[in-house]
Amino acid sequence: MMALSDFVAELDQLAAQAQEAFDAASSQETLEAARIEFLGAKSGRLKAIQKQMGKVDKADKPAAGKRLNEVKQAIEETFTEASERLASGDTAGSSDVVFDTSLPGTSLAFGRLHPISQTIDELMDIMGRLGFSAAEGPEIEDDWHNFEALNIPREHPARDPLDNFYLSTAKQNANAPDDVLLLRSQTSTVQIRVMSKTPPPIRIISLGRVYRPDTADATHYPMFHQMEGLLIDKQVTMADLKSVLRLFATSYLGSEVHIRFRPSFFPFTEPSVEADFSWNDNWIEFGGAGMVDPNVLKAVGYDPDEVTGFAFGLGVERLCMRRHGVSDIREFYKNDVRFLQQF
Repeated sequence: MMALSDFVAELDQLAAQAQEAFDAASSQETLEAARIEFLGAKSGRLKAIQKQMGKVDKADKPAAGKRLNEVKQAIEETFTEASERLASGDTAGSSDVVFDTSLPGTSLAFGRLHPISQTIDELMDIMGRLGFSAAEGPEIEDDWHNFEALNIPREHPARDPLDNFYLSTAKQNANAPDDVLLLRSQTSTVQIRVMSKTPPPIRIISLGRVYRPDTADATHYPMFHQMEGLLIDKQVTMADLKSVLRLFATSYLGSEVHIRFRPSFFPFTEPSVEADFSWNDNWIEFGGAGMVDPNVLKAVGYDPDEVTGFAFGLGVERLCMRRHGVSDIREFYKNDVRFLQQF
């Protein structure tokens, strides 16, 4: 037989030894080894003492079992505290590690927004102050939104498979069905989706990725970002378009900027212009613009005799490159940390 006092004494001694071992652990490996020694399910020391309960007098077994559970809980709590200490990097309580609090810390490199994302956020903020709200649309589009509703007929060269990322070769046939999908080639598709569901007046911008199978070089990339603006209301003129672009350019480039329009052609605007900004004594081409073509207004159910509007499209990468003096668009997509850390 075994006296209750002897059984309790062994439990208390085991608890003290476990506390000492867990406090001395300097790594997760040494802590795990101590856990197995004291709490192991098969050969742990606590398990060995538990087996001795059979020697305790029957009348003392309730008290012995209660103390056993208390000691087991105490050891498990001590192990948890030691594990949390090591997880936090605090090894000051270990016997073989000395932590010098006077040593200088090691700086960590924090992540930051990509320069294109920074530019998009700033453009949205500027246009928001000018009264434009942001709209989004899918990057995979159908024929009607990407071409038909934008006044681009089936025979138009802009539909050429060499100039678009079709998701089916069926589009090589000019009479192919309208349900063929492609990666959108312009964010103007968002304007069609908004106008189809929203009555005028409308004042929106859409920023997002567009895709064209261009050969990558210093100024071209098969995937890039556009900011598309649209304003539909009564009595909208080219003067309104020029004013909005000038205010935008001045806000983004941080100095007084002059705007120049050069005649151009886009199927979805009439008249159409190329917009140039005068910045640092240089004229810089930034994108296309114009008055929304009446055929586009009709396609979405608007009456061209009642409303007019303008639209413009600017390249986000081009804006970012001019702002920060980047000469090669490919730098944005190399994921070179040395380049990205500059922003």
